[in-house]
Amino acid sequence: MAHLSAVVLAADEGPSPLLPHVSELIVGLVAFTLLFLFLRAKVFPIFEQTFTDRTESIEGELARAASERAEAQKLLSQYQQQLAEAREEAGRIRTEAQAQRAQIVEEARVEAREEATRITTAATAQIASERQQALAELRREVGALAVDLASRIVGESLEDDARQRGTVDRFLADLEGTQPAGIQ
Repeated sequence: MAHLSAVVLAADEGPSPLLPHVSELIVGLVAFTLLFLFLRAKVFPIFEQTFTDRTESIEGELARAASERAEAQKLLSQYQQQLAEAREEAGRIRTEAQAQRAQIVEEARVEAREEATRITTAATAQIASERQQALAELRREVGALAVDLASRIVGESLEDDARQRGTVDRFLADLEGTQPAGIQ
C-alpha cells in the first residue's frame, strides 16, 4: 500500500513517469488495433496457409510412407509365398528325381538279369553244341578204333563204309548200355 500511495502522491505533483497520459494511451491503443488488424488480415493468413501446407505435406508424407510400407509388406508376403512355392517345387522335383533314379536302377537290374539270362542261355547252348560235337568226334574216333580193333580180332578187313558204320553203331550202343550210372 505504501507503494500505491507514492504513485498517487506523484500524480498530484506532476506527470508521472510510470503513468502515461490519456492521449498516449489512446494513440497506443489505436496503433495496436491497426497493427493487430493488419497482422490478422495480411500476415496471419500467410502463417496459417504455411502451417496448413506443412501439415498437409507431413500428412501426405505419412500417408505415402504408410502406403509404401503396405506395398513393401505386400511384396514381402508375395516373396515369401514364391519362396515357399519354390521350396515346394524343389521338394517335388527332388522326389521325382529319386523316383526316376529308383526306376532307372530297377530297369538296369532287370536289363542286367535279362543279359545274364541271355548270356547263360547262349553259353548253355554253346556248351550243348560243343558237347554234341565232342560226342560226335568221340564216336568217330571210338568207331575208328573199334573198326581197327575189330578188324585185327576178326582178321578181315572192314573197309566197307556201310559195314563199318553198322559195326560202330552196334559197338557204341552196347557201350552205352553197359555204362555206369554217373557217366554220360
